[in-house]
Amino acid sequence: MLNYTDILSREPYSLEKEEKHAFLTGILAELTRYHYANCELYKRICDAKGFNVDMINSYYDIPFLPVRLFKEYDLRSIPAEDVKKTMTSSGTTGQQVSKIYLDRETSAIQTKTLTKIVSSFIGKKRLPMLIIDTSAIIKNRAMFSARGAGILGFSMFARDKCYALDENMELDVEGMKAFLEKHEGEDIFLFGFTFMIWQHFVKELKKTKYHPDLSRGVMIHGGGWKKLLSESVLSEQFKQELNRVCGITRVHDYYGMVEQTGTIYMECECGHLHTPIFSDVIIRRSSDFSVAGIGEEGLIEVVSVLPKSYPGHVLLTEDSGVILGEDNCPCGRLGKYFKINGRIKNAEIRGCSDTYAAKF
Repeated sequence: MLNYTDILSREPYSLEKEEKHAFLTGILAELTRYHYANCELYKRICDAKGFNVDMINSYYDIPFLPVRLFKEYDLRSIPAEDVKKTMTSSGTTGQQVSKIYLDRETSAIQTKTLTKIVSSFIGKKRLPMLIIDTSAIIKNRAMFSARGAGILGFSMFARDKCYALDENMELDVEGMKAFLEKHEGEDIFLFGFTFMIWQHFVKELKKTKYHPDLSRGVMIHGGGWKKLLSESVLSEQFKQELNRVCGITRVHDYYGMVEQTGTIYMECECGHLHTPIFSDVIIRRSSDFSVAGIGEEGLIEVVSVLPKSYPGHVLLTEDSGVILGEDNCPCGRLGKYFKINGRIKNAEIRGCSDTYAAKF
């Protein structure tokens, strides 16, 4: 079976196009055969499509599963007794949520991959971490929401933590002051979900007139652009306002989803989202699902080597986007780089931050 020790020994942005294609095809073909043998529902889907799992020449040819299937069916490739953690997507009241079943091995692989990707941006040293959220979100460790899982996942980069918000979602100014005084002169790692940072951090700092010095900080944030775009807040303004209220200059968005936890696409210094060697993005034309060209908008398909306990290795999302280029981003990272254009029409609000924003 797959040697994840070898897979994860590689640097996240180290393979050029042809080498990455061969690397991913070999791994994803093996994963496809594994899920075909161990998940009856997945086997039925492949059979219905007439797909021969023993004849895979390119991962582009592997049938994709719409992410919505994880809301409607229990898809797993392990016995029920081996499930150690169930991840759930964020959903507004009344919406179905995705359920992702993890065993110990898959959970460990996800954690190690996330570490490799994020460390390439913030370094390997653990930092004091300011979480733009409330500690109340961390409750049931066995049934994680995407928001809680995100906080816990990124918390492994911390050696000391402070939640910027209290249980009432109010800015804890005194708690922040004490934390930043304790770590004066040190680099600070900040994490949060996009809309919550805007609503409860940026806006509140403006109101309180408290402007902490986070010029040595690095922020990673994700999800929840729908509400900000409705307020006509674009990425550059988001970064400018953050700089204005706390002096931070290093801000990285990321794209990811609970259906492929651990696989994230980080925004580089040039403002581009990047595919690491452990995953890839394919843009499909909505008319016939053929592969779109560079610069052509379409539906986003995501592939990942991580999902072993469930057949989530090749998924069609409900997002649209564009591949901007490959192996030639000015930041120097190899692989495709792309942008997200938004949710497809009539798709549910599903991002962690967007779900929370829907209450406003």
